Amino acid sequence: MRLVLASASPRRLDLLARIGVTPDAVIPAEIDETPLPGELPVVHARRVAAEKAAAVAQAGSLTLAADTVVAVGRRILPKAEEEAKARAALALLSGRRHRVHSAVTLIDAEGVARHRLSTTIVAFKRLSEEDLSAYLASGEWEGKAGGYAVQGRAQAFVRHLAGSYSGVVGLPLFETRALLAAAGYPLG
Repeated sequence: MRLVLASASPRRLDLLARIGVTPDAVIPAEIDETPLPGELPVVHARRVAAEKAAAVAQAGSLTLAADTVVAVGRRILPKAEEEAKARAALALLSGRRHRVHSAVTLIDAEGVARHRLSTTIVAFKRLSEEDLSAYLASGEWEGKAGGYAVQGRAQAFVRHLAGSYSGVVGLPLFETRALLAAAGYPLG
């Protein structure tokens, strides 16, 4: 059974490899990921994952897509594309809890879409100016939701995590494996 991953994220490929899954094709979905006015974080993550999958779905193949949103309350923190935005996001996360919503959509060979959502609570330590400056200098924040990569240096900021670590990285493996199994994908 052919599997297409609708993602440009090397982290998602790495995560799939951890459960013995290698997509037959990787086709990044070119969609607008801008939140709609008033869109809540969970709704946004689900919508974007579904749109990514639909954008690259191929008849007769399984198509897997995901979207990860870092949220403080109802506020969606965007992917940090510039240092000032990363600094602002990290300052907001400093010393508090936030939620990471990771939505997964799998479209099966018949075109039926199935969805799963993982929500993880992450609590950061209070970040000093030294913490912020060193992390920003690393460049690891670039293109990351909320301005951080939990699988990298930002791990040292996490004082508590309740939920899916892989979901915070970008693909909740428990939910993803369940979707693949339900669609009949051969898992080891």
